[in-house]
Amino acid sequence: MLKEFIRIILLFGTTSFILVQPSFYFLVHSLFIFDTSSFYLWHSIYGSLTMTTLDNPVWHALQTVHRTLAQGTASVQRYKAGVLQVMGAEHPETAPYNELLDWLTVGEKMFTVGDVPVLPDNWRYIMQVDCLQMICGQKADVPNTDVVKLEDKNLADMLTLINISLPGFFHEQTPLLGDYFGIFQEGRLVAMAGERMRLQGYTEVSAVATHPEFTGRGYAQQLVAHVVAKNLDAGIIPFLHVTATNERAVKVYEKLGFKTRRRVSFTQFELLSKVVL
Repeated sequence: MLKEFIRIILLFGTTSFILVQPSFYFLVHSLFIFDTSSFYLWHSIYGSLTMTTLDNPVWHALQTVHRTLAQGTASVQRYKAGVLQVMGAEHPETAPYNELLDWLTVGEKMFTVGDVPVLPDNWRYIMQVDCLQMICGQKADVPNTDVVKLEDKNLADMLTLINISLPGFFHEQTPLLGDYFGIFQEGRLVAMAGERMRLQGYTEVSAVATHPEFTGRGYAQQLVAHVVAKNLDAGIIPFLHVTATNERAVKVYEKLGFKTRRRVSFTQFELLSKVVL
């Protein structure tokens, strides 16, 4: 392990090892200079081989940072209802999702994240959203003087705003996942962003929303840059998912320092019955 650590540091810089073992960040940072260019060199060569936790983010989040929000068995789990309608498995390609029946209701709709699984006949496929998974290893030089941390008293405003552009993805207990930030104009919440799936060493930037009347003012960039900086300062690598066809958003994230890692599918299924034939 030590030899591998030294080899990676010498070849690609400190960020390389952060991606393999994020928990070593502070040790590494105290010994070496943080070189963001090494991040992209390392990522282009080794990213798809070693960052396997990001290939299955739901499962790894529910095993680590979000384990108190998990329900299920040793092989398949879901986020608690009202937090996030997402389920995951240790081995998604062969996952026995019917093991979750005790924690599901008939008619409930759930997403999987990653490669599209094949579910039993008592589930109905609804839709698939193809996304780009992007990661960021550098802070963006974006002013964020208008950004404030959102609190419980802001929940109604958060739900109203997010459901304009992303209906069905944000619920009353979703703020339990992490910190959320917003920008207000004349007492009105007009833009927000925050943290969704959080796993050891990585945090997903999500709930990026701007009211249609306030687009084009750079609010989304300010908020995303703020969440990115918060996590990088803590030694955590930010990542996000964006619809692959949303070229405008992809360009914004690229300007903020994000790089595409891989394609990921968000696939929605509905539980039709608890009777397994």
